Amino acid sequence: MRDEGPHRVHRRLGIQQYIRFNQKIRASEVRTIDEDGKQLGVLPVNKALALAQERGMDLVEVAPNATPPVCRIIGIGKYKYEQTKREHEARKHQQSTKIKEIKMRVNIDPHDYSIKLNHMRTFMLDGMKVKVSLQLRGRENAHPEFGMELMRRAGNDLQDASRVEVPPKRQGRSIHMLLTPIKGLAKKPHTTDEPDNNAQ
Repeated sequence: MRDEGPHRVHRRLGIQQYIRFNQKIRASEVRTIDEDGKQLGVLPVNKALALAQERGMDLVEVAPNATPPVCRIIGIGKYKYEQTKREHEARKHQQSTKIKEIKMRVNIDPHDYSIKLNHMRTFMLDGMKVKVSLQLRGRENAHPEFGMELMRRAGNDLQDASRVEVPPKRQGRSIHMLLTPIKGLAKKPHTTDEPDNNAQ
């Protein structure tokens, strides 16, 4: 068990920057959690530290802003590993919530439509959501059903890579739809000249 100063842990997502453990914990009493996650109640810090020493572990301050602070009996190395793993998962989640926007038109050319689909599928494979936007122009405003149909068609053609999170919705002169990638989607090449209406 080590008694050196608090470890500095760099965090990009708001996780505490410094970790106090063992003799560096300043509180006189702490709410203690053992290595199995069992609540041991509020203990004098010396008693909690003694319990950690008996078990060959460290007493780590995991919630310094609580009253009293919460401490966990765990090896400092294991705790740092867990924090790093949580940060990695949080970054993955943050990446998956990035949104790309693809714009289409009601009278889009079939070849351009196919290219747009492939771009959207590529974004999905990279774990990104896609906002599909369609601008109604001139006489198209009198027949928004054509734009709605195009959006539904795109959602159907992309169902191998995504699901519709927000269905097509008209907002003024625009129609918007939000697609989210299917969980566990693996990267694989996908090229097509024409939309695949039989995708499952």
